[in-house]
Amino acid sequence: MEAMAGELERLRAEREELDSRIRLLESQLGASPTPAGEGDAAGTGAGGGVGGGGATACPIRRRGNGFAAADGLPADMIYRYSRHLLLPDFGVEGQRKLSQSSILVVGAGGLGSPVALYLAACGVGCLGIVDGDDVELNNLHRQIIHKEAFVGKSKVKSAADACREINSSINVMEYHHTLKPSNALEIVRKYDIVVDATDNLPTRYMISDCCVLLNKPLISGAALGLEGQSMLSMPFPKSTTSGSLPEMLRQWSSWVPGVIGCLQALEAIKVATDVGEPLSGRMLLFDALSARIRIVKIRGSSTVCTVCGENSAFTQDDFQKFDYENFTQSPMSDKSAPSLDILPGSARVTCKEYKRLADNGERHLLLDVRPAHHFQIASVSQSLNIPLSELEEKLQMLETSLKDTTDASSSDKPPSLYVVCRRGNDSQIAVQLLREKGFLSAKDIIGGLQSWAQDVDPDFPVY
Repeated sequence: MEAMAGELERLRAEREELDSRIRLLESQLGASPTPAGEGDAAGTGAGGGVGGGGATACPIRRRGNGFAAADGLPADMIYRYSRHLLLPDFGVEGQRKLSQSSILVVGAGGLGSPVALYLAACGVGCLGIVDGDDVELNNLHRQIIHKEAFVGKSKVKSAADACREINSSINVMEYHHTLKPSNALEIVRKYDIVVDATDNLPTRYMISDCCVLLNKPLISGAALGLEGQSMLSMPFPKSTTSGSLPEMLRQWSSWVPGVIGCLQALEAIKVATDVGEPLSGRMLLFDALSARIRIVKIRGSSTVCTVCGENSAFTQDDFQKFDYENFTQSPMSDKSAPSLDILPGSARVTCKEYKRLADNGERHLLLDVRPAHHFQIASVSQSLNIPLSELEEKLQMLETSLKDTTDASSSDKPPSLYVVCRRGNDSQIAVQLLREKGFLSAKDIIGGLQSWAQDVDPDFPVY
């Protein structure tokens, strides 16, 4: 195994060196020269250099892509994009416009993967990718741009390499950090179009406000379970109100983000090439289980909106100082999501403490309040599953289970009740409810099954 691991590391190092040499040669052949004076928010380009700072536009490889305004179409590019060129409504002019456009994709996850891949394959002139996360194994079933070899490495690096492998003639700019109010204006102003492929509410509000301030078209998409949404906000008339932003929660299927991401890429291409009827003022809704797509109208801008209203005084300085996490009362990353702390210490035990009392034979009932389909994934032995959403209506079932636990023991002492969930938040809510309903022995297991896997049983499946 050690020999195989060593060989893998050697091959990865050789690939990195080869990639660097290829980018250097590409930059010498076709890349626009990199402007001086780069800022902190500058991105790393295909040639390993840095895309300009300030308001400098994203550099476009006009020679390599073959569509400089005064040039004809090189034979290899005609062949590469021949199916585009044969489309009457797209043709040479559509491909030329696409090759001269710059598009920023914020997020290299489930939505951003198909967006970036299709934009690269179709020949966008400059593609920017922003993401501060690293690739994790549980990303790969839906974030199709990443490979196993990149687990533990930067998502942006992984995505950029995949895009260059598909189309070496485009310029790919890498931003290995999270988009924030402090850097968003500097990055976004370099691009013609922005695609929001993020998965949290504060970032969505921030990107929307940023695009309003800079008059940039914004293509938003969202996936929730087996449903998805996509829409376009154009700078004129002003952006839709914040209430119209698609919502996304962290409950992903493998395929819905792929469908919505492809639709976002399509909308970006339509806007870049001025072809077709974009989803402006409309929202596309996709239901995977019924295979239905419908389009609904969305309300226009609110005249009193702080950002896009008629008398808006919201400035770029205001934007950079605005706290979007506080405004939405939600974090920009699930890794920084705050844990609940609503119970006194006497109503909580650690996973190790629970394991100790269980091993010592203390008579008790373990209540798992996760949804039933979570319980089917993995569970602690001899636990009872009553989902939190059903707990209040199934208190009689809980009383019966506690009585059965009492009857099975020779002790007169009533059994204890311990409550567990996935991460330790729902279990606190459950204990609070149970104590209000008279189950005074109910105690929360701190950190839930995630802590159980970390502190007690390393073989317990984490999901």
